[in-house]
Amino acid sequence: MKILLIEDEPSVVSVITRGLQEVGYEVSVALDGHSGYQMATEHAFQLIILDVMLPGINGIEVCKRLRKHGLETPILMLTALGTTENIVMGLDSGADDYMLKPFKQLELQARVRSLLRRNNNGPSPAPGPLQNPAIQAETEVLRLADLQLNLDTKSAQRNGREIALTATEYRLLEYLFKNPRKVLSRMEILEHVWGIDFNMNTKVVDVYINYLRKKINKNESPELIQTVVGLGYMLKESKADENTH
Repeated sequence: MKILLIEDEPSVVSVITRGLQEVGYEVSVALDGHSGYQMATEHAFQLIILDVMLPGINGIEVCKRLRKHGLETPILMLTALGTTENIVMGLDSGADDYMLKPFKQLELQARVRSLLRRNNNGPSPAPGPLQNPAIQAETEVLRLADLQLNLDTKSAQRNGREIALTATEYRLLEYLFKNPRKVLSRMEILEHVWGIDFNMNTKVVDVYINYLRKKINKNESPELIQTVVGLGYMLKESKADENTH
């Protein structure tokens, strides 16, 4: 497995490179944004580890340019900036995961394995048969009320209206669709949508739920993504009780 590390701090480069090589990965290094972008677009890598604060072009801009270029390689973003706004900015730029410095080598290796596994396997299979009769699988299209998700084209529609989704929003909606009428906690969503079972701020989930709601509910009703106070979120057609809104 070939990994591209785009990082300008020599001590961090040394620690990451040594740790990943010890468990069998082949690591190439770029020390600035320009060379990192060039290496990522000219050579085949299975994963990119990208620092945010880089000379030349910062990591956010590198990530945006790589996605605009059409590169689908998983990107793990590294930064010391841990606010919800910073995390969402990184994910919005096209990163698949976001890791805060300082970190433990075992945590980094776990994140790397998770991203590589997700990329190799594609979207996670449904955890079991769909129990809700209102949701039907038909040629890889899932439906609930007037909302539908095409698993082949990775696209969504509501009442015939196309809904433009980012890669993260798609994975979130797919996970909700595959668990109809089930209350999903924020940690469950982090683990399944981002492959994260560490200490990332769960407010990121709230931000992306709101993104998805705005797109799905634009000029449409009823609310399909519902909040269960104190517990999490669920996808269903209507309110179940007074605690769901």
